[in-house]
Amino acid sequence: MRSWSWVLLIVFAIAIKFIASHPFWVEAHYSSGIYPLISKVQRAIFGWVPFSLGDVLYAFIGLIVCVKTGQLIKTLLKKQVNRHYLLIGLRQLLFFFLFLYVTFYAFWGLNYSRQGIDYQLSLDIKEINIQDADTLTGLLQQRLNYFANLVNEAERDSFNRKKNLFEKANEAFLYAANSQSFLSYTPPSIKPSLFSYAGNYLGFQGYYNAFSGEAQVNTTIPRCLEPFVTVHEIAHQLGYAKESDANFIAFIACKSLPENSFQYSMYLDLYNYAQSELFQKDSLLAISYQNKLHPQALMDFEECRVFYQRHQNPVEVMITWLYGSFLKANNQPEGKRSYSRVINFLVAYYKKYGKEAI
Repeated sequence: MRSWSWVLLIVFAIAIKFIASHPFWVEAHYSSGIYPLISKVQRAIFGWVPFSLGDVLYAFIGLIVCVKTGQLIKTLLKKQVNRHYLLIGLRQLLFFFLFLYVTFYAFWGLNYSRQGIDYQLSLDIKEINIQDADTLTGLLQQRLNYFANLVNEAERDSFNRKKNLFEKANEAFLYAANSQSFLSYTPPSIKPSLFSYAGNYLGFQGYYNAFSGEAQVNTTIPRCLEPFVTVHEIAHQLGYAKESDANFIAFIACKSLPENSFQYSMYLDLYNYAQSELFQKDSLLAISYQNKLHPQALMDFEECRVFYQRHQNPVEVMITWLYGSFLKANNQPEGKRSYSRVINFLVAYYKKYGKEAI
């Protein structure tokens, strides 16, 4: 039976690698056909549970790893390690990682190889020049300053009840699906991460669990970031694996929702990407924009800076490097900078639909 398990996993792994090399097939049949069914079933089964079952699974796996490591150390100290023992351990480890690989890519990971939102909307994505970056930064700052006048503490305080935050995020996709039917999101499954406080030191704001279909949000980050992060994770649930795609879907969803705090959160995040890109091309021009920001936006940027500076540590640096390497291995050659590539999408979007679309 174990031999057949190995054969099946190897065959599946080869099949996944072959399918991933055909983006049009992945887009047409997996991302638009097979995966939506998988994710809906996952969310229907696990979505009603009030806590993250995926996090419980991660904790259980972590416990097993600790126990196995302890057993290995104990065996080494007793000098009971031989060639047979090492071969059995290596075989079990290889089987475990092969099983994770097949399950991860079959349940969600193949979406890294899809054509993506630019293909669906027929956007002409190009490298942007200084003029593009300047125009986009100006547009985003105008919107950001406008919503900074409208957002209020009472609205933000309502998100202290995470149920309100998640319901509004779900509502954003109800609005977005009116114009883009492929953004239909039912049933929902958004939950606070059980590892939120640890996440501040590991450097994550949210994540998607491909094994349970749950979207987890780090609910201890600054409140100005929570709406955009939540919608970004839902975009992953809908099959947009690449970070640039998920950010752009979050833009569409937040812009569709007539809720000041969500639109403000979205423009705050996207302005930061655009202004950072402009800074690399013309630092003086980028600084001139920073001097025109609304006081509310300046306060929120300062809160975020202090928050992340307070949680900086060597482990976060290592985790960031590992995650960047993971993104590069999954069709995102820019690594962590893939998040900021959303500005290329935004430039293509306003060039196709007009500046008012931003």
